[in-house]
Amino acid sequence: MSGKRTTYTPEFKLQAVKMITDQHLSVAEVGRRLGVSGNRLHEWKKAVLAKGAGAFPGVGHLTPLEEENRLLRAESKRLGMERDILKKAAAFFATLTK
Repeated sequence: MSGKRTTYTPEFKLQAVKMITDQHLSVAEVGRRLGVSGNRLHEWKKAVLAKGAGAFPGVGHLTPLEEENRLLRAESKRLGMERDILKKAAAFFATLTK
């Protein structure tokens, strides 16, 4: 009996949180108006208070810190592969000179 999982846009989430914070509506009232559970609204509100407007980067959109981390990991992997190739080449040429 599992239904289709509902996804919400970052704009929708921010608007829902603004209804709670700016219009001083209760979480239950906003939940009834938008058809979203109170627990989900509390999670969104907590995320906005912690991270601000960038709380919902979206699917495939990384925060600047996560993007930098991804790039550094990729560079580390590439450098490790280059090091391994150079080690093998050095070992190969060392056997030729003996």
